[in-house]
Amino acid sequence: MATTPLVAAPVSDSLAAAPGKDVVIQTRDLWKIYQMGTEQVAALRGVSIEIHRNEYVAIMGPSGSGKSTLMNLIGCLDSPTKGQYWLNHQLVSELDDDALAHIRNHEIGFVFQTFNLLARATALHNVELPLVYAGVAAAQRADRALEALRKVDLVDRKLHRPNELSGGQRQRVAIARALINNPSILLADEPTGNLDSTTSNDIMALMDKLWDLGNTIVLVTHEPDISEFAHRVIYIRDGQVARDEVTKRGRERSGQTPLSARGQAEPTRGRPGA
Repeated sequence: MATTPLVAAPVSDSLAAAPGKDVVIQTRDLWKIYQMGTEQVAALRGVSIEIHRNEYVAIMGPSGSGKSTLMNLIGCLDSPTKGQYWLNHQLVSELDDDALAHIRNHEIGFVFQTFNLLARATALHNVELPLVYAGVAAAQRADRALEALRKVDLVDRKLHRPNELSGGQRQRVAIARALINNPSILLADEPTGNLDSTTSNDIMALMDKLWDLGNTIVLVTHEPDISEFAHRVIYIRDGQVARDEVTKRGRERSGQTPLSARGQAEPTRGRPGA
């Protein structure tokens, strides 16, 4: 018997309007369908989420749930089959490969489980790399890289190479590199996966500090104890949003204004409904 093709519903005119000004990430009825021989497999089935500026959100799900597919779409590493993805008021789901590469370089700071540092480069040069590719002058690169290392408390290791750094210090270098272009979001994929529990807690404390400095953080993890550092958790199962919950930490911080916004006339919004 022939398999009925999976077809995502067309995007209606009502979905055409841009999201609100404080929305950094919005997906609308997002589908990702893969052709596997004669069958179609839907990794994502109509996912609609919204993440506001300066939110700290974890995405969780078991193996095969679709969370990695969603991360790849949020990170502009892949394109959806159907639906819309808005990032910082840009409809990126309709961009070509060259435009997506520009978005990745300027709007998203990636933090990976495996650090992805150049073995022969110093911490300072590893952090500078995105600016090298962007053609930024050497003096400006050094100043900005030092500032990024300062944010992760690693200036005193600026001339050390990766093999002279601990696992936690290497991840701090990777986080500094992710921050160098002042991205709209910090996208962390299992950032503590290669670290022991003590070092993992140190890295998550740093993430908390970066949220307090005004960064929007999206954390992809399968570890419940790590997800609890976030203020909100989106659970993905069978390619759909199963639950979207505020964590204990999120409830505790629901009325807290980040350091970056203190002293301003209007506080930064920490999460929807805060």
